[in-house]
Amino acid sequence: MKTTGKSSAETSGEAAGGESGKSGPIAAFARFVVFGGGTGIASSGALVVLSGTMPIAVANAFVTVVSTVAATELHSRFTFGGGRAGLRAHGQSALSALAAYLVTTAAMLGLHAAAPGTGVLVEQGVYLGASGLAGIGRFVVLRLFVFTRPDARPRPAAPALARTQVVAAA
Repeated sequence: MKTTGKSSAETSGEAAGGESGKSGPIAAFARFVVFGGGTGIASSGALVVLSGTMPIAVANAFVTVVSTVAATELHSRFTFGGGRAGLRAHGQSALSALAAYLVTTAAMLGLHAAAPGTGVLVEQGVYLGASGLAGIGRFVVLRLFVFTRPDARPRPAAPALARTQVVAAA
């Protein structure tokens, strides 16, 4: 019986993601939900505290910046397994967070316009719902564009040169 020298963790990782050391989209999404959701819940609590002392849009901007930096590091290190996030990853993640900020701010401003006397529980439901939808979009962007390893990106096949093309080029 021939052994490959791979541990059961490596072979299960291959089954989930196709290659050793890379996780599949379902495992990555589960980690994204844990880290992003944890950051989102902390952000939600911070938003409640801050919105009592400043306009909701300003509070949401502050919460979004702080949580984006923290979540980008968590996602880089644990969700997508890329180690410490660099400046490029933080910048690209910030752009996706800007879109999330616009979605959550629009949801909160829309709620306040439609129902000005809404309680904290309804506000939290709307904020977390909008954050969840924006988070799904962020996952797709981060997985496909920000934290994609160069060796994981499909490369176009180089066209083979025929002998006549090589001779003609010379």
